Amino acid sequence: MTAQARSTTAPAVAAASRRRARGSRRAARVAALVFMITATVLWLVPILFALYVSLRPVEDTAQSGYFSLPRHLTLGNFTDAWTQSDMQRYFLNSVIVTVPAVLVTLLLASSVAFVLSRVRMRYTLTLLILFTAGNLLPQQVIITPLYRLYLLIPVPEFLSENGLLYNSYAGLILINVCFQLGFCVFVLSNYMKSIPHEIYEAAVVDGASLWTRYWKLTLPLCRPALAALATLLTTWIYNDFFWAIVLIQRGDKRPITSALANLQGQFVSNQNMIAAAALIAAIPTLIVYVVLQRQFIAGLALGSTKG
Repeated sequence: MTAQARSTTAPAVAAASRRRARGSRRAARVAALVFMITATVLWLVPILFALYVSLRPVEDTAQSGYFSLPRHLTLGNFTDAWTQSDMQRYFLNSVIVTVPAVLVTLLLASSVAFVLSRVRMRYTLTLLILFTAGNLLPQQVIITPLYRLYLLIPVPEFLSENGLLYNSYAGLILINVCFQLGFCVFVLSNYMKSIPHEIYEAAVVDGASLWTRYWKLTLPLCRPALAALATLLTTWIYNDFFWAIVLIQRGDKRPITSALANLQGQFVSNQNMIAAAALIAAIPTLIVYVVLQRQFIAGLALGSTKG
């Protein structure tokens, strides 16, 4: 009887445990779904509210408030923001700063990461930690000495009209490269370590130099990681506000994000037009993400599976 009871209760216990496991997995999926929906809503609400405000005339919101139903919608705020703030000039300034900064950062980071990951030398881990530690330094901590250095360091006139790093595109590019370099070195060095050693051994047997192994072998294999980093760097540098405000004095040299302050009046501000200008300024980053979306996702996926 005891053996028979055990034989009948064992399947019931196993079935109960499977039901509990399925219930816990179902609860986890529901919790994850609720979290993702909540995060999506929290992310979309400010954007949708800015779009709603930008489509309303300023007279409407001044009379009825922002949290009210509109009498009518218009695209006039977008045209006014484009014409009154001279946004085409500031878009050009952003391109002048962002494109060289991204290219120089990726070139320097990939070369440093190649040396740290593929060249046998002492203190490679120390150097990698040193590059990565630069990202942990808050920008506000070094702003005063950096500001004084920018007022003292001379540069050729073709890089700066006043002969200094301050109030120049070169100075703004330089500080963005310095602050983004550590993160890119960390990511690329880990990615390059996942490349099989046999490929480099075969290249050495074929007589490939160190430069050939870097330029013709490593960089093509790192294309997904470079595309992912290019997307992130473009977003970060393009959206930078702090350095442009501090290191650029003239308003006509500032990039688009900091130039939005030109729409801020001394006593009265047209928040509807500012919202429209902010949405216009966000369009290039969306375009970059859409163009590099496949490479960006591939870079993230490969980085998560290789090791």
